[in-house]
Amino acid sequence: MKSEFSLSVQYASEAGDIPKRTVFRKWVKAAVEMPCAITIRIVDLEEGLELNRNFRGKDYATNVLTFVYDDQEPLMGDIVICAPVIEREASEQEKSPEEHYAHMTVHGVLHLQGYDHEEEEEANKMEAMEKCILEKLGYPDPYRV
Repeated sequence: MKSEFSLSVQYASEAGDIPKRTVFRKWVKAAVEMPCAITIRIVDLEEGLELNRNFRGKDYATNVLTFVYDDQEPLMGDIVICAPVIEREASEQEKSPEEHYAHMTVHGVLHLQGYDHEEEEEANKMEAMEKCILEKLGYPDPYRV
C-alpha cells in the first residue's frame, strides 16, 4: 500500500510542455513509499543556475535538485526541476519532455526518501527502482541508449 503524501507544484517557468499538477501527482504517488510533504518547483535557467551554484557549488543549471528539510516521517522537502534543461536533455536523449519530466520527478522523490547514486551499488539500486516505477507508469527505460 502506498503512503499518504501532500504535493504542491509551483510554476516559475514560462517554458512550454510543462506537465499539469495532476500529472506530477500521479508520478509522485507511484514513487512515494512513506508519508511526505513535497513541493515541486519548475524553474528557468537563471533560478536553476543560482540554486545549483549556491547549494552544490556547481556553475551550471542541472535537471533536478532535491532539498530535504525533515528526514523524519512525514518527510518534508522540495524538488526543483529546471524546465529548459529538461527540454534540452529530452531532445538530446531522443525522448519526449513528458518522459524526462516523469523520470526526473521519480528521481527526485527517491532522493527525498534517502536513495542516492554516489556509489555504484546505490546507483544500480536507484536506477532499477526508477525503471520499475516508470514502466508501471507506461514509460520506457529512461536509461536506454
